[in-house]
Amino acid sequence: MSPVTPFGTRLRAAMDARGPLCVGIDPHAALLASWGLDDDITGLERFSRTVVEALADSVAVFKPQAAFFERFGSKGVAVLERTVADARAAGTLVVMDAKRGDIGSTMAAYASAFLDPASPLFSDALTVSPYLGYGSLAPAVELARESGAGLFVLALTSNPEGAEVQRAVREDGRSIGATMLAHLAAENAGAEPMGSFGAVVGATLGDLSSFDLDINGPLLAPGIGAQGATAADLPAVFGAAVANVVPNVSRGVLRHGPDAAALRASAKRFADEVREAVAA
Repeated sequence: MSPVTPFGTRLRAAMDARGPLCVGIDPHAALLASWGLDDDITGLERFSRTVVEALADSVAVFKPQAAFFERFGSKGVAVLERTVADARAAGTLVVMDAKRGDIGSTMAAYASAFLDPASPLFSDALTVSPYLGYGSLAPAVELARESGAGLFVLALTSNPEGAEVQRAVREDGRSIGATMLAHLAAENAGAEPMGSFGAVVGATLGDLSSFDLDINGPLLAPGIGAQGATAADLPAVFGAAVANVVPNVSRGVLRHGPDAAALRASAKRFADEVREAVAA
């Protein structure tokens, strides 16, 4: 059996080939309505299929938000399973945005749901919350290594409420967010061309020069588009680590649906703008 290619290697190749862009799949009620779809399982399925069919052969990463599928119960999860499978079959990497975080056997079960290749929800990477202690993520880290998947750990998120935890300072003088970045740098030590253990760092946060973002891993950056950040802001926010940034755009692209050509044109425009900003 040949070794599994690590997520970081696959992500670097996808970003280089298709442009460094992640498109969220966020079928919330208002967006379904703007597409002329009902807020039901039929609307959910049509929305998700349209996004995948329009973009799966051109964008590097999809990030489905699990909550918008789970709200429909088992039928919604079934749509999520098909969305993940169809996207991956078309060559797009899938980051499952589920933000799971727990301890012991429960964390192991969450990891199995999304990082075990035998699971119908198996994704290339998973967002996780470390705020029961970074060590609580060990089952997910171990399974990700084994399966060639990745993790994106919440470190410096774009929501204002996050600062009260992430900017809190430990007894050693280092903030919680900085501590999470240091853990990830250790996980990625020696990996080439890029490690598989990334951080979620908001593109709207402004100057982050006081944080060491050089974790030798990907930085998933929400906030481009509707949340106010632009591709041109990325170098100032991420500094020397900008080459490993994976900006996430959701509403900025999805608002152009259900027209497939308009979705493709919007995604291409964002990817081109990011590529230009990163190369500058």
